[in-house]
Amino acid sequence: MDDLKIAVGGTLRDDAVAFLGAWHRAERGDTTPERVLSFESWDGLAHVMTGERYRLLRHLHGQPEVSVSALARALGRQYRRVHADVAALESTGLIDRSDGSVRATADRIVAEIAL
Repeated sequence: MDDLKIAVGGTLRDDAVAFLGAWHRAERGDTTPERVLSFESWDGLAHVMTGERYRLLRHLHGQPEVSVSALARALGRQYRRVHADVAALESTGLIDRSDGSVRATADRIVAEIAL
């Protein structure tokens, strides 16, 4: 696992600067992957990262589960709600289920919020 940067807000110019920075690193041979998840606004981030989803991610970071059912039991929550949370977090790349288990994809999330 690695770090994930969450960027909230910012401008098209900020995006262009980040793209050029990645381009120049690649030209120098730096192939270190950088994972960035961008949201247009605080509301966009808050829609994806609710308190329960954060709790779910923290649980999975410490203890991957064999299934969504096992995760729901471990959290003491309804299966359908946990399933919806897992689907939302998986679509953003914060959770992976490709190897037959449910696990977090980052060790640390670093947030950058533009004002």
